[in-house]
Amino acid sequence: MIKEFEKKIGYTFKNPALLEEALTTPACKMTDRNIADNQRLEFLGDAVFGLLSAEYVFDAHPEKQEGELTVLRTNLVSGATLAQAGEKLGLRKFIRRNKGASPLPENSKVLADALEAVMGALWLDGGISIAKVFFNKLELPFTSTIKESETNPKGYLQVFAQARKKKPVYAVISSVGPDHAPTVTVSVEIKGIGIATATALTQRKAEAAAASELIKQLTEKGMV
Repeated sequence: MIKEFEKKIGYTFKNPALLEEALTTPACKMTDRNIADNQRLEFLGDAVFGLLSAEYVFDAHPEKQEGELTVLRTNLVSGATLAQAGEKLGLRKFIRRNKGASPLPENSKVLADALEAVMGALWLDGGISIAKVFFNKLELPFTSTIKESETNPKGYLQVFAQARKKKPVYAVISSVGPDHAPTVTVSVEIKGIGIATATALTQRKAEAAAASELIKQLTEKGMV
């Protein structure tokens, strides 16, 4: 299985144990406490994905500033996009799980975790050049654009609510600290649909963050 996966990704490990570890889920410890699972490599791979995605959007979008670049980077290597990339890579076939484990649901977080672990293993075994080759081969949303729900979450939520003859209601829950630099917690609610809270250094930023959180909840429920 290891050789088959190496052939699929086009790289032969100098230390195959790294790849074996990357493909081993933490649940395997239930039957073998001494087995090395992929959590440490997942931690490293997450940082590598963050670096490579930041470099990619920085080079690809010279006209954009920090906020927009952050959104693009997050979209590029979010848990959902990494899980989808893992599916397209055929990763689920190679993941080591407990015997008798139920089938992984489509685009499972386990796939995203394993993909990050594989990236961490590649970084350790082959360095940045090999990690970049693997990154560029993955089917990630390299051509994605910034959505209005991300650049203007309050406006997007307003339109969403109006279409249902409702409106988002914002409320300050708390404001802590000195008047010139308070930490503000705000809630936003669309009655009968959902509520979310967020904290930021200004009321305006807290409202935007709360709107973003509510949009995220609604997206997960398939409502937007």
